[in-house]
Amino acid sequence: MNNILVIIRGGGDLATGVAVRLFRAGFSVIILEIDRPTVIRLPVSFARAVYEGKAVVEEVEAVLISSREEAEKIIKLNKVPVLVDSKGSCIKKFSPTVLVDAILAKRNLGTRKDQAHLVIGLGPGFTASEDVDVVIETKRGHNLGRVIYHDQATTDTGVPGEVGRESKRRLLRAPAEGKIIPLHKIGDLLRAGELIAEIEGIPLKAEISGVLRGLIYPKSWVTKGMKVGDIDPRGIREYCFTISDKARSLGGAVLEAICANLNKK
Repeated sequence: MNNILVIIRGGGDLATGVAVRLFRAGFSVIILEIDRPTVIRLPVSFARAVYEGKAVVEEVEAVLISSREEAEKIIKLNKVPVLVDSKGSCIKKFSPTVLVDAILAKRNLGTRKDQAHLVIGLGPGFTASEDVDVVIETKRGHNLGRVIYHDQATTDTGVPGEVGRESKRRLLRAPAEGKIIPLHKIGDLLRAGELIAEIEGIPLKAEISGVLRGLIYPKSWVTKGMKVGDIDPRGIREYCFTISDKARSLGGAVLEAICANLNKK
């Protein structure tokens, strides 16, 4: 499997869950990210390497690189290279066997079926057998992780899935535009109404009690209404630092799609 290169566009928590599962299955994996990732579940996101040079998630280490030659060296060290390439311009040079679009932008940002032998799109915005070969369902519920070969994933409703019986209220959205200054760390227990961060002096408070599961990187520039954090009402601190059930499910679905394709060939 280590002779099979998989490139994953996106380094957020769901993309990282996919990357870790494929890495542990023996595939060589490269992550492509933007120069200022806006991921919020930082402890379980390889995108954190863009800010800090490296990121370790469940004992798998990702390292920020700047060239193809570096990627090969990092892969030989049994690690995951992370390269800043928002447009995916390096994909052709790497010539991967598999390309996974895990940006989760709710629309296709330029991924094409001719970019790899197998191209997989996570979530809405892709049509299986047209712009990608396979689509993976990302909506929580009965069909989460379903491998789709001739259709689209469920249309985005704009309503986040429930966690601990909470949906919209568990998300933290910026009350204003500006630089975010955190006053709490991921993993902290919060009470409803407690101050979490400030944006240009305007307070961002918790609507519900729970554990702060995600918060955008400190001093990031955010826009009003932008998703900047996440509270887990279940209050289990461990969940902040381990890959989620949803991410593991998506990783298993991508692994299924790749193995099915290899078996077919």
